[in-house]
Amino acid sequence: MTVVAGLMLVVGFGFVLAGVIGILRLPDFYCRLHAMGKCDTLGVALMLGGVAVLEGLSLTSLKLLLVVVFVSLANPTATHALGRAAVRSGLRARTTEDPGA
Repeated sequence: MTVVAGLMLVVGFGFVLAGVIGILRLPDFYCRLHAMGKCDTLGVALMLGGVAVLEGLSLTSLKLLLVVVFVSLANPTATHALGRAAVRSGLRARTTEDPGA
């Protein structure tokens, strides 16, 4: 079980790292929001799942899995709310016709 937990932690960290690289490299708010929303949800879920597997069958692992459920519901909802707020405030997506693109 230690190997499975370690693999889940490493893969989860890889997803979070990919999201951070996306934040640094992508050109506009919407692209960055998409990158972080997807990578953050899966990365955190995998890392917390790995810690729960490492912990074994206990109350702590149950709490960790409940946090995974909460993050899996709250993160996409927050990402959608941020995107919708950006659209309503008039933030335009960067296109190839924009200067500096």
